[in-house]
Amino acid sequence: MAKNQPEANTGLTSNLIVGKRSRIRFTILSMLFLVTTLYYADRSIISIIGTPMSDSLGLSPVAMGYIFSAFSWSYVIAQIPAGMLLDRFGSIKICRFAILLWSAFTLLQGFVGFFPTGMAIVSLFVLRILVGLSEAPSFPANSRIVSAWFPNKERGTASAIFTSAQYFATVIFAPVIAWLTSDYGWETPFIAMGAAGILCALLWLKTMRGPKEHPKVNEAELSYIEQGGGLINLDSRTSEKRSNEVFKWKYFKQLLTNRMLLGVYIAQYCINVLTYFFLTWFPIYMIKERGMSILEAGFIASLPALSGFTGALVGGVLSDFLIKKGVSLSKARKTPIICGMLLSTTMVICNYVEQDWLVVAIMTLAFFGKGVGAMGWAVVSDTSPKEIVGLSGGLFNTFGNIAGITTPIVIGYILHTTGSFNGALVFVGINALVVVLSYLFVVGEIKRVELKTK
Repeated sequence: MAKNQPEANTGLTSNLIVGKRSRIRFTILSMLFLVTTLYYADRSIISIIGTPMSDSLGLSPVAMGYIFSAFSWSYVIAQIPAGMLLDRFGSIKICRFAILLWSAFTLLQGFVGFFPTGMAIVSLFVLRILVGLSEAPSFPANSRIVSAWFPNKERGTASAIFTSAQYFATVIFAPVIAWLTSDYGWETPFIAMGAAGILCALLWLKTMRGPKEHPKVNEAELSYIEQGGGLINLDSRTSEKRSNEVFKWKYFKQLLTNRMLLGVYIAQYCINVLTYFFLTWFPIYMIKERGMSILEAGFIASLPALSGFTGALVGGVLSDFLIKKGVSLSKARKTPIICGMLLSTTMVICNYVEQDWLVVAIMTLAFFGKGVGAMGWAVVSDTSPKEIVGLSGGLFNTFGNIAGITTPIVIGYILHTTGSFNGALVFVGINALVVVLSYLFVVGEIKRVELKTK
């Protein structure tokens, strides 16, 4: 029972309970959206400032590819340990420290320019690794929190909202970062965003709780969430006994030998190829391939991002709408993913057009499709064994963010070899097509995995 909830409420009829339920889950979702927006803004700073930074430090495209990928090396390595920590200690507590750490490391990147060039490059690389390490719990934690606070029929929309923050971050912060860089130097955005993140960590401390611990949630809302499939005990003290089981390595074999989950993991890797192209090389594509200034590229980058944000909301709402209309969970989740990824392949057309406005329009359409198809975290919430939601999400994010290592480097070598982004766009488009094939022929029925504990 929630704190401060009168005993008399437990005897109310279900209809009366539903009529009086609180809506604290949407406050929780708003906080997830805010934190994820800052999280992606911190990650994408380096792509927007990439051109002046590379000029200042004398970096080649290959070297830039390695700098871009530094974040993902530690981010990927830390995913499974982060998932274990989330299952053991809870999402709220772990994220509190994670937000504070990644914000501090982001802020420190603003001072690397004071070092000699060689030391500056090494310091930047190390700090990017530390940011990746501290951000590792974020998305698995988001998935756990949504699993705990939302019933099945609202989970697609909730997951789409926090996922859409990756686009919203660019809409809001790309012009700001471009302006700060243009007027005050490439180091300034790191300091500004790091300070904003530290303030956000304090806000998280004040507002975030699990469903059973939140002082403002009432019994009606708890009942609605639980009866709809929400795992309201996921982070509560009643789960402590179960948390002792999460470190059994045999669970990895069960996750990795499940055909449905393997298909989802492969698809998430390919989806994140699109994500990391956008977070790393896209602004440089607009500057070097299309001849825009950094200020123009910052504003132009916000258009596909706004489209992706809209697409993510459309995909989540559409998926939940289909479930409410009686469509199976599998079809409701797969439909936006497949349609969205097919739409994303249109970015290859940019290789065959000259007009800049048309390139921007095509990219906007492609990233709308990418947003619609970015339903992976909803699928994780639907399929993860309830005993190890954090571990399952961490493994999913491990596969997905290997793309953060490979994509910047592969595109860097394509540019070094060909001197053009044409091959890079083909590479990204092929990955969108693989997502479609994986969900059509590998994933099969989407359902929650039952963990074998003996």
